[in-house]
Order: sequence, then structure tokens, then C-alpha cells
Amino acid sequence: MARSSSWERAQRINAALALIKEYESVTKAAVALAARYGISKRQAYRYIHEAEVLGKQVPIPEAKIAFTVKLSQRLIQELRQQAKYTGQTLSEIVTQALEAFLHKDRQGG
Repeated sequence: MARSSSWERAQRINAALALIKEYESVTKAAVALAARYGISKRQAYRYIHEAEVLGKQVPIPEAKIAFTVKLSQRLIQELRQQAKYTGQTLSEIVTQALEAFLHKDRQGG
């Protein structure tokens, strides 16, 4: 079974939190969550547990799509080195760099 996206995960944790409050029973909340999202009871219990640990709604991240660009070999190599050094994904590094670049004029930079 494929892992849920960060969007699905946040949505399911938030639903789990609401169902815990609605049913006041972890078992009933897990059954309802499994039925709502078509997931196993075991997975529903994992979301319920995570919701209990967090104790609050989690923000739902923006959906992401693939976007292909051509970059120099040198830049790609530096990007991969940075990812290895920081433990971030390539997408995270590129997103941060693009956001900084696109917003620098708006911040008076």
C-alpha cells in the first residue's frame, strides 16, 4: 500500500481528532475513520494515536505537482551535495531557494 501524502496525512489526523471528540471513544472513532477513508482499522488507529499525541489540528499543506527544469550538471551536483549535507530533499531546497528569490523584492531586498 502506498504511503499517504502529507496532505492526506494532515487531513486524516484532523478528521481523527474531530471523531475522537464526537464519539468520545477511540474504538468508535477508529471504525468511523476507517470507513470514511477506506483504510484499515490498524491504520485508522495509527492516525487516532497521532491525533491524540498532537492534541490539536495540523495545518494542511499545499498540494504539490511535478515541474521539470533543465539545470547545469554543476548546479545539480551542488544541489545534491546540499541535500546530503542538510538532510533535506531536493524539492525542499529548491522550494526554499525559489521562495527566497521570488519574495526578495517584496521584502524590500
